[in-house]
Amino acid sequence: MVRHCFSLVIITCCYHVTTLNGLQLGPFTLPTLGNGGAFGFTNNLLNASLSPSAGRGSFGVQAPTIGSSVNTFAALANRFNNLVPGLSNVVPIPGAPAFGTIGVPSANSLANGFRQTTSDLAQSFLPANRSSGNPAASFLNVVNRFRNPPANIFPNLSVLNPTGSILKSFPRISLLPSLPGSMTTRNLIPPVANGGLESFARLTNAADSFRKVISNATRTLSSEDFSGLLGQIPGAQQGIEQFSEAVATVTNPEFWSQLATNGFIDDMSSAQAERLSDGINKLAAGLSDVVSNLPNVSEGTIEDSDHKNPHFFPGRNVIVHLFEWKFSDIAEECEQVLGPAGYGGVQVSPVNEYVRVANRPWWERYQPVSYEIRSRSGNESEFAEMVGRCQRAKVRVYVDIVANHMAGAGATTPLYGTAGSPSDPAERLYPAVPFNKSHFHQDCIIESNLNASQVHNCQLAGLPDLNQTDPYVREKIVGLMNRLIEHGVAGFRMDSAKYIAPDDLDSIYKELKPLNPMFEFPLFSAPFIYQDVDDFSDDSGTASQYTDLGLVTEPKYSLYLGSIFHGALPAPILQALTAANATQYGLIPSESALAFVDSHINQRSHGAVSELILTCKDQPQYVNAVAFTLSNDYGTVRLMSSYRFEEDNQGPPADELEQILSPGTADDGYSCLNGWICEHRWPVIRRMVAFRNFVQPATVHDIQATNETFTFCRGNVGFAAFNVGTITRDIVVRTCLPAGEYCDLITGERRDTVCTGTRVLVNEDSTVSLTLPAASSLVLDLRNRVM
Repeated sequence: MVRHCFSLVIITCCYHVTTLNGLQLGPFTLPTLGNGGAFGFTNNLLNASLSPSAGRGSFGVQAPTIGSSVNTFAALANRFNNLVPGLSNVVPIPGAPAFGTIGVPSANSLANGFRQTTSDLAQSFLPANRSSGNPAASFLNVVNRFRNPPANIFPNLSVLNPTGSILKSFPRISLLPSLPGSMTTRNLIPPVANGGLESFARLTNAADSFRKVISNATRTLSSEDFSGLLGQIPGAQQGIEQFSEAVATVTNPEFWSQLATNGFIDDMSSAQAERLSDGINKLAAGLSDVVSNLPNVSEGTIEDSDHKNPHFFPGRNVIVHLFEWKFSDIAEECEQVLGPAGYGGVQVSPVNEYVRVANRPWWERYQPVSYEIRSRSGNESEFAEMVGRCQRAKVRVYVDIVANHMAGAGATTPLYGTAGSPSDPAERLYPAVPFNKSHFHQDCIIESNLNASQVHNCQLAGLPDLNQTDPYVREKIVGLMNRLIEHGVAGFRMDSAKYIAPDDLDSIYKELKPLNPMFEFPLFSAPFIYQDVDDFSDDSGTASQYTDLGLVTEPKYSLYLGSIFHGALPAPILQALTAANATQYGLIPSESALAFVDSHINQRSHGAVSELILTCKDQPQYVNAVAFTLSNDYGTVRLMSSYRFEEDNQGPPADELEQILSPGTADDGYSCLNGWICEHRWPVIRRMVAFRNFVQPATVHDIQATNETFTFCRGNVGFAAFNVGTITRDIVVRTCLPAGEYCDLITGERRDTVCTGTRVLVNEDSTVSLTLPAASSLVLDLRNRVM
């Protein structure tokens, strides 16, 4: 008999510690001054706690295992001890004693129902003053506020689960799907001192990540495989319902708002916030681990089929395509630029062997000869070293995969690849794989992109079309992808995906290994996949055939954006590019879209459509379009990093021996050399990457537009304004920001109390008077408020 078990874990909130008992509400202990900010949960199903003061997180389950008297959760519980790094090096709170050490129970004792009491916590701390005057009276006044909190601090938990069934109601709990971002979060952050803003951003990002993990876990437990089993575990239904109530409390935006209002987040040092948010993120990863290990009814495991998760490290949200870079240069860029700048991931050009073409055009990389990892960028060992160095810099790696075809015929035979392998494309012979004629579709021409059979089975630009329905062909493609997964990659771009039948791609994806946990991926995580479906029209609905499989590229976003910033469309059309409105205008839903201003393909396209695409050659419109994309809330964003080219076929900068040149660094400290443009290094784009990371949990709202100007808020932590017209415009608009003076991120940033660029005054009513020159933009956020 297959044994079935359930396990969940809870986060904690931490602010400054004092003593006395915590606030007990049913089976969970809310974070208060009295319990040192720890959050605990215990009932007859499970228990979990995090103690920031002690730097410890613990987890346990005491549910019986079906079909056995042996508690199988002890092994799982072992994974959750010592999740949070120690806080011993955090600067002590003024006037407070050194943090005591809370003893952490063993995993086995937790698994058998151990619960740490608030009195145990109290023994580890001494009272601390928070104000002058009568320390005891002042301290008790603060404690009493949290012993008997106002209703708006801790919501009535009974209303959070009105239906009484977590498996039915959890996805509909209004507090869980938005932290922040819904219409109710516009006033999420009250006017607090600048010192607390970074702490707030860290904590809200971490809490939002944890909320998403909770939501995924709940969907898993709500599946048909598990819903019928709850009745077989004593206390499971009640335990999970109570657990959801606790999570709803902690992920409630009002909860964080009240903490900020009362000064706790403001007083928290950035070091404390970093350690607490790191703890929350590790607990989120732990929960993913546990859910991944829940047994399936038939097979004993649960497959994670979410190919839309890019697996960014916490607080990172942007991908950059380092087109044609060498592996050694990518590794150095991860360490010196991408990691420090907050980039989430890097897309690398195809890494497997491809044909060597005269004059080395860029497109030779997209004509495979074999699946050996050897390209102009480097060999397999160099690739593996690059992935490891990028991972340590907290930058994920995504590899461009060419699975639709093999190299086309050339002027001579045989054609040789970058690893020296021969091929005869005319005869469909690729001995280094090996492939022969039996592994390809019959030769035919794509006469119409609306004919799915032709698109999936005929030749793209005359290239030999692989038959992915053949298990042997899939085995070879999957073999390369799994080898890359072993080396630590986080996912893949599937080149020419629309020319492969969706069912065949699905079969390929199902044969992929989970991501390598040695590279800090949760166990059994599915690789991130974004698919090249390069359709500028919506005639065939091609993109919708692939959105269930992973993300899909959205070139229409590039087209609309370029049209607006070129002045061909009015500014209010930008509203169509926001997450809430995109599908109304024919774009892919935000959660399934890869958004970009330009790509290595549309940089080199021609015709009426391509003339509207913005590239680095279009200044200042290009910078404004990138700023809009990074300040907007649509899709997962990928930026382009280019090199200069005069001819469309021109390959990367290289020496006389055809060796790719390194980008280097110019005297200004950021520009690249040797013909590389490196848009991702431009200071304005780096500042906008940081902006996106900071405001990411909040959605776009309070849109205000004229025919040539467009402004919006991101929660009440960010604001952006754009003038797409040809003349200067004076406007008065709402910013949703607290009053004060801010540094514009387009022209500079804050350094201490000075702006290196434009300084902007936000009035007491949150409005601002702006003079926007033609083709300009302005972006503000709370991190860059100077006073």
